[in-house]
Amino acid sequence: MAIYTLPELPYDYAALEPVINPQIIELHHDKHHAAYVKGANDTLEQLEEARDKETWGAINGLEKNLAFHLSGHILHSIYWHNMNSPKDGGGGEPLAADGVGELADAITESFGSFAKFKAQLTKASATTQGSGWGVLAYEPLSGRLIVEQVYDHQGNVGQGSTPILVFDAWEHAFYLQYKNQKVDFIEAMWQVVNWQDVAKRYEAAKQRVNSLLLAP
Repeated sequence: MAIYTLPELPYDYAALEPVINPQIIELHHDKHHAAYVKGANDTLEQLEEARDKETWGAINGLEKNLAFHLSGHILHSIYWHNMNSPKDGGGGEPLAADGVGELADAITESFGSFAKFKAQLTKASATTQGSGWGVLAYEPLSGRLIVEQVYDHQGNVGQGSTPILVFDAWEHAFYLQYKNQKVDFIEAMWQVVNWQDVAKRYEAAKQRVNSLLLAP
């Protein structure tokens, strides 16, 4: 039985227009994300077979595949909920008046201002070499927010950090609409950020610190 399943989208394919067109959302979710789910499940089966037969010749590749597909599944599962239609409150910046004041304060404390944070995450996302992500993460050792530039789905990540806002910078996320203008896509993404979702993830990440880090 499959361990991982493809989550349903929290909106219809056309919900994020004009920032992301329906064709991209459909292909991205139904094909690309589904492939990561299948890849993770297939790799788990192959690892089970390796354990049963005690054949470890492919262990390095299998562990790499599991990290790749599982991280792809996790990041995409966050990505869909990180976005919302502008008509439903997406975009702008987090404000206390909208009930996300603690997130807004954390961003200012960690980066100096929302504008400075926005510039860093935009640059990190738009300048990924090849395929990757720009990520806002909660870093539990310092209790601060950090920006990470993630290669593929799993490389260049601070261990223990929890992603709360992710920008997909793989070409399949934008090429049909933005061609090779990755920076234009990243700039447009700010119009559909679901700050309510980001704020919930921030609060959840803070509450998990003691269970994540057992060492002082």
